[in-house]
Amino acid sequence: MDESYGQFCTVARGAEALCERWTPLVVRELLCGSKRFNELHRGVPRMSTSLLAQRLRHLEAIGVVHRTAAGKVWEYSLTEAGEDLRPIIMALGHWGARWIGSRLRDNELDAGLLMWDVRRFARIELFPSQSVVIHFRFRDARSGEQAWWLVVEQGVADLCRDDPGRELTLVVDSSVRALTEVWTGDRTPREVLQSRELRVDGAEQDAENLWRWLGTSAFAGTRSAAIQPVQ
Repeated sequence: MDESYGQFCTVARGAEALCERWTPLVVRELLCGSKRFNELHRGVPRMSTSLLAQRLRHLEAIGVVHRTAAGKVWEYSLTEAGEDLRPIIMALGHWGARWIGSRLRDNELDAGLLMWDVRRFARIELFPSQSVVIHFRFRDARSGEQAWWLVVEQGVADLCRDDPGRELTLVVDSSVRALTEVWTGDRTPREVLQSRELRVDGAEQDAENLWRWLGTSAFAGTRSAAIQPVQ
């Protein structure tokens, strides 16, 4: 079936190239720095690997993605045309945060995606020089996604699914929704702590620093501003 809009308009032709289901999210992952197939898939965990491979081939064919061999695996990077999509993808995210970001439905909550986002946007420069190990426990996550460890040392953040056997700096016990809503700017840490939907165990100063260390989503500021009551 011909999926072309059949119009010379560049809005139509751009939409044909980039608006297939999942394609903008694959571009988002590339803009966030993911390079290898498994890294990309961690950012779109509900996308099948076969469809991800198909979308990457499409993006390569239209000149948005460049593929290079790195040992036995492929690495994907954005071309100049792909990098030019950054303000478009960011604008879409900010628009969604302002106008669409109402209370999340249960099927939109994803502990794996949340932790992957936290790991890649952790504010490494604000962490202390000594190693920090934060254990996240989700009370209501899907099987296999209830326990995570964020290990930050020597300027690098690693996300572990298995216990690394390290001394813990903090333990964050939370519902998936509570931490997600803090991350996206829908609620403040104080709100979820007071409601007991989230608890932080550890040294008081480290617990206070946690939110500075983690930061928030790139779109959280827009979301917070959108939900502030009109003065």
